[in-house]
Amino acid sequence: MSKLIDVTLTLILEPHTAILDLIRESVKGGVTAIVLRDKFFNDRDFYEQALLIKGVCRELNVSLIINDRVDVAIAIEANGVHIGKTDIPYHAVRKILPENMSIGCTAESLEDVIEAEKYELDYLGIIPVFPSLNKPNLKQPFGLEGLRKARDLSRHRLLAIGGVKPENAKAIKEAGADGLAVASAICRAASQYEAARTFRF
Repeated sequence: MSKLIDVTLTLILEPHTAILDLIRESVKGGVTAIVLRDKFFNDRDFYEQALLIKGVCRELNVSLIINDRVDVAIAIEANGVHIGKTDIPYHAVRKILPENMSIGCTAESLEDVIEAEKYELDYLGIIPVFPSLNKPNLKQPFGLEGLRKARDLSRHRLLAIGGVKPENAKAIKEAGADGLAVASAICRAASQYEAARTFRF
């Protein structure tokens, strides 16, 4: 069985000219897991990038989650894969994923939260908690009340995604989130170390 990934503070990487330094500084500031997305790469380049990032994550003893790309996650032996609503469905992923690799899944509604009760997940991503520039096409945000309802309905650890900022992080945790997923608030900060620290309390 897979070992649970520490999703307390999960960094969703954005393009950066010094991505490895960004990861090092973020982890030094408190980031506990890294998510890599394939938005601009061809297959070969994404694989090579994922290998580099995996090496740094192993050096820093933090988990690497590959978003969407189950094939790349398997090829580089990542710690886990995150699948969304339009990706390969859970049951198909579970068939091909090694047992020691974790699966995280997206929930965009309370109906999705209920559906996910059928799955054996490392965590369930609640998205978006608040409006996010990175996720403009998603459904109505859960908000804190929706997050509380999701907590009541779910047996899984909940990862809050979308609109997570230092000023609302504590309220999100108090509403039932087990972890916070952050992208631009850390990636685009002048100091990733200092930005990550603002989410630890």
